[in-house]
Amino acid sequence: MAITALLALLLFSMPGHAQESRLPSIGGSGGGLIAGQQESDIGQQVMVSIRRSAPRISDPLVYDYLSAVTYRLVPSAPLQNRDLTLALIDSPAINAFAVPGGIVGVNGGLFLNAATEQQFASVLAHELAHLSQRHFARRMEQQETSAPLTLAGMIAGIVLSAVTQSDIGFAAIAGTQALAAQNMLAYSRSHEQEADRVGLDILASAGMDPRGMPEMFEIMMRQNRMQGNRLPEYLSTHPLTQSRVADTRNRAEQYPDENIRDGQEYHLMRSRLQVHYAPSPDVAVETFEAYLDRPDAQRNEAIRYGLSVAYLEDRQYEKAVDILNDLLATNPGRITFQVTLAEVRLAQDRVDEARSILKDALARNPGNYPITHTLALTEIADGNGAAAAEHLKQLTRQLPGQEHLWLKLAEAEGMARNIVGVHRARAEYDVLMGDLESAQRQLRQAQEKLPAGAPQRQVVTERLAEITSRLHARANS
Repeated sequence: MAITALLALLLFSMPGHAQESRLPSIGGSGGGLIAGQQESDIGQQVMVSIRRSAPRISDPLVYDYLSAVTYRLVPSAPLQNRDLTLALIDSPAINAFAVPGGIVGVNGGLFLNAATEQQFASVLAHELAHLSQRHFARRMEQQETSAPLTLAGMIAGIVLSAVTQSDIGFAAIAGTQALAAQNMLAYSRSHEQEADRVGLDILASAGMDPRGMPEMFEIMMRQNRMQGNRLPEYLSTHPLTQSRVADTRNRAEQYPDENIRDGQEYHLMRSRLQVHYAPSPDVAVETFEAYLDRPDAQRNEAIRYGLSVAYLEDRQYEKAVDILNDLLATNPGRITFQVTLAEVRLAQDRVDEARSILKDALARNPGNYPITHTLALTEIADGNGAAAAEHLKQLTRQLPGQEHLWLKLAEAEGMARNIVGVHRARAEYDVLMGDLESAQRQLRQAQEKLPAGAPQRQVVTERLAEITSRLHARANS
């Protein structure tokens, strides 16, 4: 949310602003000088920077939930391109962002601070609204610029500075442009208010409660006051004011009050991340045991689940198993409980039990990401590289932009002594990390190990040609 505001401000500082004093119209289709492919190129470069420099959460359960709630909202968002790339950033701070090319990022800290699923979803709806309005693309068109990849470097710098809470990204930003951006708050407010309005419509249309948005804004305002009313530098231009909160609340109250309830999965993931961000496993155990002492807490499955995850991290495995078995007795098909129980058994080196749990779950949920991923880890732990590789190949087809899956596939292929498979997986990882030269070398090594005429050699040759073409294009740009 804050980063989107910064992007709008940056664009206002570009050459050409002096010739145009009126604000751009909002909500049009754009589509002039900056085409969809250019937006895609910008998004790819930003994602490369995030993969290289920003800490990421690779937990399949959390990612799967984020994907599910995002794509619950997407059909209600007026997006031209609904093929999104999600970035789950490992930071306890509240933040979310959207950038051209369909990149939507969320900090783990958003789970910690959003008390309800409606509040959490409101931030996603706001970011989808920014994308749908194509604020970035429209500003580029007005400035009549055709240098999207140059701007991508500056955008990546802003994103990295925000998500890493450091100055790691500001080396990518021209200082005069960053300074000029500080003085364009009116334009940013206009876009933020439009994103609020569109976001409220998205929430209501998706069957979620628009009241979650002003509630989330109040949480942000309270946190700001607790920090002495001083936001970090990279968020200093984010115009979250009390009047904007009041305006959003008034708008939200105009929607029917349907008493929408949260889904259980949100609170399970919130508990999982509370353990992740606890200072230590024993502190996590103490925290959730204290939660469980509250009245009626024994009936709160999210608290009990959080305690089981804390016990897992604290290596109190049988206590974790007892809680998870109790939860599964009343929720026999709950994937999160099944996967977590398998994680405990895997941590105990009880590989056969973990495999049995996961295979039963996968039979009922074919292709499920968390189940399949955990089963692949189980096979790796048992030395079955070929079996793990088959599961991971399926996942890389489903989620080709998840770089950690390609690394894990390379490990499994190495265990299975499939050297060509190792080179191919490493090449795809290198592509995602922006190292096309290394990807080219990996594919050439794979090509050399395959006999002429082999079908796999043809696949490798075609992919090598694609990478080589991209390298030439980059060299000539």
